[in-house]
Amino acid sequence: MNFDYSETQQMVAEAAKNFAIQYVKPYVMEWDESQFFPVDVFKKAGELGFMGVLVPEEYGGSGLGYHEYIAIIEEISKIDPSIGLSVAAHNSLCTNHILQFGNETQKKKWIPKLATAELIGAWGLTEHNTGSDAGGMNTTAVLDGDNYVLNGAKNFITHGQSGDIAVVIARTGEKGDSHGMSAFVVERETEGFLAGKKENKLGMRASETAELVFQNCRIPKENLLGELGEGFIQSMKILDGGRISIGALSLGIAKGAAEAANQYSKERVQFGKPISKFQGISFKLADMATKIEAAELMVHKAGYLKNNNKNMTQMGAMCKMYASEICVEIATDAIQVFGGYGYTKDYPVEKFFRDSKLCTIGEGTTEIQKLVIAREVLK
Repeated sequence: MNFDYSETQQMVAEAAKNFAIQYVKPYVMEWDESQFFPVDVFKKAGELGFMGVLVPEEYGGSGLGYHEYIAIIEEISKIDPSIGLSVAAHNSLCTNHILQFGNETQKKKWIPKLATAELIGAWGLTEHNTGSDAGGMNTTAVLDGDNYVLNGAKNFITHGQSGDIAVVIARTGEKGDSHGMSAFVVERETEGFLAGKKENKLGMRASETAELVFQNCRIPKENLLGELGEGFIQSMKILDGGRISIGALSLGIAKGAAEAANQYSKERVQFGKPISKFQGISFKLADMATKIEAAELMVHKAGYLKNNNKNMTQMGAMCKMYASEICVEIATDAIQVFGGYGYTKDYPVEKFFRDSKLCTIGEGTTEIQKLVIAREVLK
C-alpha cells in the first residue's frame, strides 16, 4: 500500500490551508462569539472548488476523490472546525444527494450552482421528535395534482436559515416504514418554506444550525429525487459517505489541538525547563500522536473504499466513531497541557474542546455507529 499523498492531494491540501489562513483565521473568535455565518467566505470557497469537491467537472465541480476531500476538510478544520463542518455538510449531504440520486435534468439544474456556492445547500432529515429514530418522522408530503404539499418541520439543520436550496426527506407512506419516505428538492423562494429558530450552540457556532418549517409548501412533483418511497434508503447511503466527512472534521480538530499543545509545551517553562520535558506532558503528546495516526488511517481507508465503489458501511461507521471520540479526548488533553490558559479564549484549545463534541453526535451518534458496526460484524 502507498501511504504517500499524491501531488494532487498535496496541492489541494496546501490550497485549503492557505484559504483557511487567509480568509478564516483572522475572524475565528469574532464569528464564534457572534455566531456569525460568513456566507461570503463560502462563496470564496466555491471559487476555489471546495464546495463541489466530489462533483464531476461536467457539472462544474472539481472532479476530485475522497482523499482530496478529506484533506480539504481536515486543513480547514485545523483552523476553524465550524467552517469545516459547513463545507462538509454542503458537499456530502445536499450536493451529494442530488448528484447521487437526481436525474439528469435535476443535476444540470442545481449541481453547477451548488458546486460554485452560487447556491448554499441544506439537508433535512432530523426532526424534533426523531433524532436517531428517523423513520418516525412527522413531516409529510402529499401529492395534489402536479405538486407535493409539504407540512412539518426539521431541526438541527446546517444552513437552515441561509441555505438557498434544501434536500428534504418527508413521509409519503406509513410512519415507521423504511419505504414510506421520499426525498425532495425545495428551493428557498418556495411559498410556505420558512426558516425557523436558530440554535444557540456550545460549539461550531459559525456554522449555522436552524429549523426548516413547511406550511402547505407546494413543490413541483418534478422535484422528487429518485423513486417515491426511496428517501430513507437514499439517506442511509448518503450518511455512509457523510461519516467520512465527520471523520475528516474530527481529524482536523484533533490535529489542530495536538499541534497547539505540542508547540505550547515547548515554550512553557516550569521548574527551569520546558514542560515538554516532563514525562506527564510528553506521554500525553505521545498518546495524541498515536490516536491521530490511527484515526487518519481509518478515515483514508473509508475514503479508499468509497473511491472504489466498495462496501464501506462498516469502515465509515468505524472511522467516524473512532475519530470523533479521539478528537474529544485530544482536545481535553490539550487544555490540560495548557493548564489555566487552556481554559481561556486567548488560546485556541478551548474552542477545539467546544467544537469537538458535535462530532460524536452529528450524522449518527457514537451509539448509532456501534449499532451499525455490530450489525455488520454479526452478518
